[in-house]
Amino acid sequence: VQLQASGGGTVQAGGSLRLSCAASGRTFRTYAMGWFRQAPGKERDFVAGISRSGGNTYYADSVKGRFTISRDNAKNTVYLQMNSLKPEDTAVYYCAAEFRRLPGVLPGRGHYEYDYWGQGTQVTVSS
Repeated sequence: VQLQASGGGTVQAGGSLRLSCAASGRTFRTYAMGWFRQAPGKERDFVAGISRSGGNTYYADSVKGRFTISRDNAKNTVYLQMNSLKPEDTAVYYCAAEFRRLPGVLPGRGHYEYDYWGQGTQVTVSS
């Protein structure tokens, strides 16, 4: 699976962005998906995860209520809608895929659990 993230940019605090992650191959629906972010000098942190079916999602506490993860298996794409952005959301955002046998199982929070990674897209939130 090859992943291509896009949609990053610069936005003022309080604004919104939608990230997309397009996957190649016909096996996209066998992977649970996650979004991570990494700020300069910091570790790569979990942001949001979604099951293979899209029916289950979960979020880091820092983004809960502001970010929404979704997926369209027909388009081989996962999205991250980011609202009410804050300067502390500034980071490179990565999408990642973790193989899951069952459609309703969520992906993990650890970056080491994932099988494939996209190249990252920069999000900058100005105050």
